[in-house]
Amino acid sequence: MSTYAAKTQVSPEKSRMEIEQTLRRYGADAFGFGQDGSRAIVTFRAHGRAVRFEIPVPTASEHRYDHHGYTRTEKQIETARAQAERQRWRAMLLMIKAKLEAVESGIVTFQEEFAVHFVLPDNTTVGEWLLPQVDHAYETGQMPALLPGIPALTEGAG
Repeated sequence: MSTYAAKTQVSPEKSRMEIEQTLRRYGADAFGFGQDGSRAIVTFRAHGRAVRFEIPVPTASEHRYDHHGYTRTEKQIETARAQAERQRWRAMLLMIKAKLEAVESGIVTFQEEFAVHFVLPDNTTVGEWLLPQVDHAYETGQMPALLPGIPALTEGAG
């Protein structure tokens, strides 16, 4: 199976514009884009929640070799890296559209679909805070504390 939009010629700028238009159409009242080193960031506010998605920015080292294992020239590396960047922005647009349409259609709630991307008061996302706890629970078989400083509920408690 090939990667979605693997051969797209649509620029990242055009994809960002389409993301903004999509967010507006589905009721977002604030949005922004940025880049911080190895990641591009899409942020928006909708349903009273701040949401953040991060897109790993493709690096030259990821594209040093072609699919046969041959070393690329510097120009080929940049061409492959730029293609990967265009592809990732198209995939981000598709994901955002699909999530918002699922909410609009009543398949899921906004909370259910976007919760792991909600930005918390300390500027981390729910996913950054929660997923290590889920990993720990699976590794140890122990549920994390419901709230910091309060022990987890045990069977028979309550």
